[in-house]
Amino acid sequence: MTDRDDEFDAPEDNLAERLADVDEQLAEQRAAALRTGLDDYELDEEDLDLLEHAEEGEEGITYLPALPVIAIVGRPNVGKSALVNRILGRREAVVEDTPGVTRDRVSYKGEWLDRRFTLVDTGGWEPDAKGIDASVAAQAEVAIDLCDVVLFVVDAMVGATATDEHVVRLLRKTNKPVFLVANKVDDSRQEPEATALWNLGLGEPYPVSALHGRGVADLLDQVFKVLPQVSAVAKQEVGGPRRVAILGRPNVGKSSLLNKAAGEERVVVNELAGTTRDPVDEQIELGGRIWRFVDTAGIRRRVHLQHGADFYATLRTQAALEKAEVAVVLIDVTETISEQDVRIIDLVLESGRALVIAYNKWDQLDDDRRRYLEREIEQDLHHVAWAPRVNISARTGRHLEKLVPALETALDSWDTRIPTGKFNAFLTELTQEHPHPVRGGKQPRILFGTQAATRPPTFVLFTTGFLDPGYRRFIQRRLREIYGFQGSPIVLNMRVRERRQRR
Repeated sequence: MTDRDDEFDAPEDNLAERLADVDEQLAEQRAAALRTGLDDYELDEEDLDLLEHAEEGEEGITYLPALPVIAIVGRPNVGKSALVNRILGRREAVVEDTPGVTRDRVSYKGEWLDRRFTLVDTGGWEPDAKGIDASVAAQAEVAIDLCDVVLFVVDAMVGATATDEHVVRLLRKTNKPVFLVANKVDDSRQEPEATALWNLGLGEPYPVSALHGRGVADLLDQVFKVLPQVSAVAKQEVGGPRRVAILGRPNVGKSSLLNKAAGEERVVVNELAGTTRDPVDEQIELGGRIWRFVDTAGIRRRVHLQHGADFYATLRTQAALEKAEVAVVLIDVTETISEQDVRIIDLVLESGRALVIAYNKWDQLDDDRRRYLEREIEQDLHHVAWAPRVNISARTGRHLEKLVPALETALDSWDTRIPTGKFNAFLTELTQEHPHPVRGGKQPRILFGTQAATRPPTFVLFTTGFLDPGYRRFIQRRLREIYGFQGSPIVLNMRVRERRQRR
């Protein structure tokens, strides 16, 4: 082929691209005309602000220096979680007057005198522990290895016990700075009780009252004299739209999934339902990307009938969901899909988070159960048929790699923005083919539409009347057919506006 032939082929190659540009320009012109037509209707300041400043979704990764880590350890029921809440200045850790409430090592972000740090709460350490208590003790030992400073909490009113002496021997094997915290010293008359702890050989005990805050500021002043600016052990912090909450009913395999993804025993796993009580987050590399997975407490049937640690654990699970970008809801395929499973999924929808459904224990599924499962999914989960589905085994790690593309798809949909011109062209074509039914002798019209926000995609329709719920669902279905939105809820709001009175 000659150079002259190339000259004639080049315009043909660009023809489709140029036609697309023309279509986009026409759509923008049509949207501008519709927007001008809105001036004939009563608009308030909020409407005008929405039309002028539609929120732009931004995506990016920010690498931050690894924050120094302070670990709080000690035997059960000495007030470790109460001290965590006092240092943070807010109620984060579950506190109950029962030994063994905290089971995992749980990280929280804190700040003291303009210095940020990570505070790690641990379960009570006991020697010769068995069963779940052994797992709890193991997590406490890991926390000691992965921190920069240790706060060893002892009940000053009880004094040093044999268990405390075991912890001291464990701490002496490390090269970490250790602060001996004599807790439950509520007034100056009780301070002599703390002096007896010199016998532990860890230096000066710091008398504090985690309950009342007495002495905590003085303790932190001393801690920050030796705490490094950048942690020598923590992973580099990564920011961005990668926070994944793992949700499900108790004992469905959430902690097993986090452990397998992390490649270590990050959280306690036990046959006992409700083992996890605090949300546990971990920075994980999966599929060549960095994610922050958050293992949460299992959401039980009725929150208002719970009490104590389980009640607060459920509230913290809901708070963890609010901080996440995408939720992975685990469903145990060996059991019938329950109303509880559906309620957890609806909780994700209400929060506006992206959604991935992971069907766990797939390796235990037989043919009979599979037929019933597909029928249950069709009947009970038809309203989230748009959510990516992954069949996995959290215990063995089977098909865990398929979780990454599902998460990426859901997050991409969550961030999707449709240009105003294209959206109004879509609305025009849709209403011409399928106009809204006449109700009471009136037919509401859609005057103009815009995407007000992303995360989740939120659309606002300016209309002359109220749109039927069925018609709004029809618009959402067509949006998914054309633009995908796989894995993301779609929010469709209306603003009914009347024509201005002519003077």
